Amino acid sequence: MNANLKKRALWLSYFTVGYNILEGIISILAGSFAGSIALIGFGLDSFVESLSGGVMIWRFRKSGKISEEEEGKVERGATRLIGYSFFILGVYVLYESGKKLYLREIPSPSLLGIIVAVASIIVMPILFYLKYRTGKAIGSRSLMADSKETLACVFLSIALLTGLMLNYLYGLWQADPIAGLFIVAFLMKEGYSTLKGRD
Repeated sequence: MNANLKKRALWLSYFTVGYNILEGIISILAGSFAGSIALIGFGLDSFVESLSGGVMIWRFRKSGKISEEEEGKVERGATRLIGYSFFILGVYVLYESGKKLYLREIPSPSLLGIIVAVASIIVMPILFYLKYRTGKAIGSRSLMADSKETLACVFLSIALLTGLMLNYLYGLWQADPIAGLFIVAFLMKEGYSTLKGRD
């Protein structure tokens, strides 16, 4: 039973990485075409989330094959890298959001971006539930923590969708860089939490 649950945890991690890479590519392309910093920031966050999923894959594939000391050392290094990545991306999105507000760089409405945000709002809660339940069943704190990052992505998707919809339906272009600022707050919080809890 435990082996089956670990296999499920591994496949959930593979799905997390695959979905986030695809979501990241589409979001950045859509954001580049529309000039939407909120979409680009969302896409960059998806790539960082795929790094986190990669750590989970590594853990479940190597579980029991290497020493605990070696496993802990590699995981701490990877976690540090992920934590710093959140801060770097946060600074970039903050700069771009501020610049767009100050220079009044108006993004085009993005129907593709809206579709990406809606898909994320549908997929991520299911993925959160499966990862959390599996992590709890096998006593994996790291998988449960990873599931909470997935849940946080749901709220991030809602902020993104709100900004994109306001621009798409009402032409409120300021909603896009303001949604970008919400994404900055999320990225900084995630970076801090990741680095603080890395041990």
